[in-house]
Amino acid sequence: MAHTFKGRTVEEAVANAVQHLGTTEEQLVYEVIEQPQKGFFGLFGGKPAVIKAHVPPRSTDVARSFLEETISLMGLKAELSVEQVGKEAFFSLHTTEEKDQGRLIGRKGQTLDSLEYLTNLAASHSPSTDFVKVRLDAGGYRQKREETLKQLALRISHKAKATKEPVVLEPMPARERKVIHTTLANDAGVQTHSQGEGAKRHVVVEPTQFD
Repeated sequence: MAHTFKGRTVEEAVANAVQHLGTTEEQLVYEVIEQPQKGFFGLFGGKPAVIKAHVPPRSTDVARSFLEETISLMGLKAELSVEQVGKEAFFSLHTTEEKDQGRLIGRKGQTLDSLEYLTNLAASHSPSTDFVKVRLDAGGYRQKREETLKQLALRISHKAKATKEPVVLEPMPARERKVIHTTLANDAGVQTHSQGEGAKRHVVVEPTQFD
């Protein structure tokens, strides 16, 4: 909701808006309705500057509201906590029932990935002036999954070197393929690359030595 503010100059009107709305000039969105006018001989009949101003919701607030509503529509109850680091907002979801946690995560994290994608979409299409990248986790799943993928990468590397044959992994989302690539980046015995399109994109681990 926009409010009207006045001042002897536009700058003063903006300062009044900032003070009244308890925000900063960077977060304030305003429109100049009337420019100030000097009175007769600069003394009488002058008009102040008039602006309409409001503070749009923060991206993190939009993301939180979207998540709370979506989780409720799923018939679940979850506590949300958020930590913002720079341009990233890390949301953690916690449920009291383990089966509910499983429903939030989904098979191989697919539901969690979809929630994260939709939340980013909602935040980016909001009237917010600040941009954040939403990172979503539930019950520490992301870290556990990353450790699992690192162990998988090491096993696959050993297999590729032992058989001297390329090993093709199952399709994975981009974030999981990155873990495989990063884990094996300094392994001189293998090289990795992604191939395939869309949901079928996967990692191939190839041996570099065939002697």
